[in-house]
Amino acid sequence: MTIDKTAIRDAATVIVMRDRDTTPRILMGQRGAKAAFMPNKFVFPGGAVDAADAAVPLARPLPELCRLRIDEDSPAGLAHPLAAAAIRELWEETGLRLGTPGDWRDPPADWQGFADSGLLPDASGLQFVFRAITPPGRPRRFDARFFLADAAALASDPDDFSAACDELSHLQWIPLEKVRHFDMPFITEVVLAEVAARARDASPPASVPFFRNDDEASLFLQLHGRPMP
Repeated sequence: MTIDKTAIRDAATVIVMRDRDTTPRILMGQRGAKAAFMPNKFVFPGGAVDAADAAVPLARPLPELCRLRIDEDSPAGLAHPLAAAAIRELWEETGLRLGTPGDWRDPPADWQGFADSGLLPDASGLQFVFRAITPPGRPRRFDARFFLADAAALASDPDDFSAACDELSHLQWIPLEKVRHFDMPFITEVVLAEVAARARDASPPASVPFFRNDDEASLFLQLHGRPMP
């Protein structure tokens, strides 16, 4: 199937945080110089939802409050494939796994390595914290949902990136107080402000910022029916 790269694609991005009660650090990596989308930028792991993500079994789903926020202004049933995509992209790009011990028979080919580790994907540690649509005119456009996860929810060593693909380089845990010294996309800086405000709050947010870019306007909204102040 040919993918229309000019269309807006649903995507999931994962912000993993560790040491949130002392010196919070987040996991980021650098995109390649030849990447069509955000070359050379430091970003969070993430990518587009695949058609097969809807059929991936989740040992535990997203928190209910997060699912409700995703369902606002989105097609019904999108929360599950977004959660699966978030877990898959985190695993592919960093080698880190959000999972629960379990026997997964006949997984899709791109999940075989995950299943071989004796895990089932587990979305219960993901919190939906931000949504943004790529502005018009970019070579790729995504409707990205950003998920925050605590490193304690990982079923793998948070310092072991040996199973990562080569899409991101220089994977590292960056202190929040130093992250703005890195070359990041504008929207990543905006998301970081939201993450920093939630660093010591482990509960899912009741309201989620939505940076909506369309052909007519760029708007900051709140997914919970309230405009941004």
